[in-house]
Amino acid sequence: MVSKINVEINGTAHAFDKKITPAEAIKKTGAPYVDGACICIVKKREEKEASRAKEFVLQTNKGILMIELKDPESVSSQIWLKNYAKLAPFPILFESSDAVAFGPFKTNYEIQKGVKRYRKYDIVLSAGGFDTAKTTLIFSKKEHYADYGTPKDGVFATLVAGRTNMEHISKGDRIESIQPYTEEKESFGDGICTTDLSAPLEDGDKLITFAEVEMSLHSPQGAERFFALIKDGTLRIDSTATAFRSDDTLKSEPFEYENFEPRKIGAVSFRTAGTGRGRAYISTADRASSLLHSVVGHVTAGMALPYFAKPGDRFTVETSPPHLLLLGRSVEESKELLTAINIEMTADGYAGPDNVIVLQKPATTLEILREGKVTVTSVPRSKLIEVEFYYDSAPKSVEFFRHSIDLKTQPVGSLPTSMIYDMTYIFKAEKQAEKYKEIMPENTPKEKVRACDIGITNQSAKRMGYIGVRLEDETMFGPTGEKFEATNIIGRVLNPDNLKNIQEGDVIYIKEIGADRNTAAPEEIHPEAEETHPEAEEENPETKASEGES
Repeated sequence: MVSKINVEINGTAHAFDKKITPAEAIKKTGAPYVDGACICIVKKREEKEASRAKEFVLQTNKGILMIELKDPESVSSQIWLKNYAKLAPFPILFESSDAVAFGPFKTNYEIQKGVKRYRKYDIVLSAGGFDTAKTTLIFSKKEHYADYGTPKDGVFATLVAGRTNMEHISKGDRIESIQPYTEEKESFGDGICTTDLSAPLEDGDKLITFAEVEMSLHSPQGAERFFALIKDGTLRIDSTATAFRSDDTLKSEPFEYENFEPRKIGAVSFRTAGTGRGRAYISTADRASSLLHSVVGHVTAGMALPYFAKPGDRFTVETSPPHLLLLGRSVEESKELLTAINIEMTADGYAGPDNVIVLQKPATTLEILREGKVTVTSVPRSKLIEVEFYYDSAPKSVEFFRHSIDLKTQPVGSLPTSMIYDMTYIFKAEKQAEKYKEIMPENTPKEKVRACDIGITNQSAKRMGYIGVRLEDETMFGPTGEKFEATNIIGRVLNPDNLKNIQEGDVIYIKEIGADRNTAAPEEIHPEAEETHPEAEEENPETKASEGES
């Protein structure tokens, strides 16, 4: 008799031969999976391990303060863990423009003397008068230098919530209670994310191949932005912290705030203002609602994937509902698709057999499904210009151009024609991104510009932001008519004959062909979250959010 093992795949139990691999299991079960993406394998545990709390809620008479330990095994953290339960009520000992101190209480540790730099929201233990019998808990209110007589590890915790409350605390206030912060959450056990599909699965393993995200009905625009983020079927992890995993692909893109709700484990949100605007988050710990984070959906299955993901990982994502995007399709193809889901379609514009849809109203999937109808506008395919971008040689200029015509968030971008002369076509995007984005010289021509290369005028010339294409080789001027040093070459047109049919004032439509690398500009990528999370905003956790990690 062939021995069998039991493996749970995406929540469903299966029995397999012992030597089955994840690749074979995916093939046999048809589990959703995008080639090259990570899978998660969670190992069976014989018994539950008790986890040590890293976060603590300090209830003051001015509101909640939440702190997070940097390393529970450090000297200061051990002192804190042994003493916190008996400290409250904990009065203020002193308060200044630099810091606020609570205490004192008795400890015993080897004092580390010397002036050190402390950043805003750092938390340390301090020996008053270098006497550990007069130890205090100090919260840094701003960056400053001081000799606090700390243990050798110095800063041991960070204020991650209640930062506005901290600003209101003054002499006479007190900490009334201290409790470890616990969350009702799934125990994920011991798991790894990996792209290796060849290691045999063992009895009791859980295999997760995809995460399912249910889009929020209260966030139609946000859902559309998330669809753009995962258009290749995967979500990339750029940074991780205790309370979140994030994808920086659309960082710096404008985002409309729509949905104010708590960011519980699995919540998918976008930052709408401040540092990191446009960044996407998946919450891995419960956090309060935030005026800086609009919730667009929730992970309803496969949460182990983002939980165990590391910076650089990407994993398969499916959404409910699926993305309903008609741009780039023909009217006939779209009608067939919409009829199958009982959506009424009205078509305006060009009706010839070579039509392509360039506009849909409503613009979002959730609005179309809610209204049960959509109006599309189509144009001749001759107005669709196919381009290939030079990501390696002009990454910042490509990012600028794609942003300016909304090609970062949808498959077809529009571009009005400004001028046509001598086989040269000049365009100007309606968004005028040059008013708030730089176009530094990048990939400027040296000896000649090849026919069909796309150029953009950089900020060394007055007409910065103009886009041009020349259908003949040129040795003196760039595609926008500027000198070589004022021209950044960002890509090339693949079907130049379509340009010959346009007139001044016409709108052309741009579609990218080839490998779409929908990434943030190089200087905007954050490969890892910093320990003190500099993106944090000062908010009241009772009414807004704990922003220490996001």
